[in-house]
Amino acid sequence: MNEIDITEQQQPFEPATRRRRMPVWPFFVAALMLLIGSFVFAVVAIPISLPYYAMSPGPVSDVSDYIEVGDRPDTTQGEMFFLTVSLSSQEVNVLEWMAAKLDARVDLAPVENIRPAGVSQEEVRRQNLELMNRSKENAKYVALSYLGYEVTYNGSGALINSTIEGSAAEGALQEGDVIVAVAGEPVEFSTDAVDLIGGRSPGDELILTIERVDLEDPDVVTTMDVTLVLGPYRYEDEDGNVLDDPDRGMVGVLLSDAPVEVVFPVDVEIDSQNIGGPSAGMMFTLEIIDSLTQEDLTKGRRIAGTGTIDAEGNVGRIGGMRQKTFGAIDAGAEYLLVPAGNYEEALEAAGDDITVVSISTLEDAILFLESLAAA
Repeated sequence: MNEIDITEQQQPFEPATRRRRMPVWPFFVAALMLLIGSFVFAVVAIPISLPYYAMSPGPVSDVSDYIEVGDRPDTTQGEMFFLTVSLSSQEVNVLEWMAAKLDARVDLAPVENIRPAGVSQEEVRRQNLELMNRSKENAKYVALSYLGYEVTYNGSGALINSTIEGSAAEGALQEGDVIVAVAGEPVEFSTDAVDLIGGRSPGDELILTIERVDLEDPDVVTTMDVTLVLGPYRYEDEDGNVLDDPDRGMVGVLLSDAPVEVVFPVDVEIDSQNIGGPSAGMMFTLEIIDSLTQEDLTKGRRIAGTGTIDAEGNVGRIGGMRQKTFGAIDAGAEYLLVPAGNYEEALEAAGDDITVVSISTLEDAILFLESLAAA
């Protein structure tokens, strides 16, 4: 019988116990979240401003809500809208900058484009309100002139912008004085003063009646007569060219019109509220014309538009065209009237969502609206 050595028998396999290793990815995720959280906290807690303003689509308003023309009822079947841009009240922070980059409807405008160096936010606001006021006056004038009304201008004198060194005016007249009479003849505009002074010779004595504002109390205005002895005409312009005429008398002042009162034959009130800038001028003009005519300019359609208007009826380029295009689309407008200088920009933003029409003058806008078929 064979003997078997049990020490040589193979024992059952018993695997060695391995230590379980924790996955590494949760630590990476936690570290990443901590890093992001720290970044967000730093951005929020530390107000770091970037040199940009954010421009986004602003409110879209029915022009008729802002204009009253006499006691005439609004019989327009369609609607005309003017467009605005919403501008951030201050420079954007990092998060706002990132959000603007991700939003195709928002543009970032460099600070110097909105608020030039040395100009405060309040000064920008006042300038924009002044531009709006000028735009409203232009709109009234252009609309009423187009319809054949006679607009009257009442001047308040010739404003002295500066005096010429060595002239009769130096020391006697000063910047800000307003000439209201020359040799007893009334002056409404700067051209009146030029005509009344012209044709005189060196050595002639001339009496100018002026109004002078007290620098310490601007509410105090003094009217006085100033007697001058005219000198020979000699003036050097900004380019260094010398204009010399020894036989021609010269006072020695550079003039412009003092504030002019415009008297409109029809009572037109435009309440622009707190909206600034000149870009609603064209639409204000069209609304006034629409209110004073029997025909409905809109033909029952929804018309949006933007563009400045000058006294000759020219429509000028504006800012924020992309945002205004998006606003017009959101308002459901069928047509968008834009200055010729903004046409390509508006066309790109519009896509197939709205019909963009290039406008250079008020006449262009009228002709387009008259070409529309009734809705």
